[in-house]
Amino acid sequence: MTTLRVRAARAAAVVLTALGAGVLVACGTNGEQTGRAPFSDRPSPPDTASFSGAPPSLLASEAESMIASAQASASSAAASASAREASRKASIGAEVERSRQAAQNALKDVDGRGNALSEVSMTGKPRAETSGLLTVVVSITNMTDAKASYAVQVDFVDAAGKVVETQFTGAEDLAPGARAQPLVISRAPQQPPLTPRLSKAQRY
Repeated sequence: MTTLRVRAARAAAVVLTALGAGVLVACGTNGEQTGRAPFSDRPSPPDTASFSGAPPSLLASEAESMIASAQASASSAAASASAREASRKASIGAEVERSRQAAQNALKDVDGRGNALSEVSMTGKPRAETSGLLTVVVSITNMTDAKASYAVQVDFVDAAGKVVETQFTGAEDLAPGARAQPLVISRAPQQPPLTPRLSKAQRY
């Protein structure tokens, strides 16, 4: 009887020893009880399927596309502004020419110096402000109590008093008490020096 008990105890000890070794191996393998992370000589590549957002190359391409689009928009806006400015200058030039022609026509049959010399005066602009061009500011003031139009003739004369160039300007439908200040620019060469002279002013 005693022999059987000894044998049973020995068998139980062998079983417990085997179970303990298995538990130790399992814990060491899973890294749950040892406190150390599992180690591998060949690290696994990252799972790109779990990444969010765009890769750097795609972001750079999108940035370049945005910059190019912005530059194209800026270039288009600059071209549009330049075209508008050119159109504005052309419109101003056309209006100046129309006013000049209207004033010339209004003075064509005027005898003497006209009926509005007292309502017109002239002042010169510094050549530094006009790129060296001889420019005159013609001030026209309607001193009547009714709306009126004005035509003005400016002659540019040399030192001997000879008329070298004639320009026309004016103002249309000027209200009572209102003032207009058109510019008259000489197209003659800077030499010999010329002097502007108010020759005619007609209210009509």
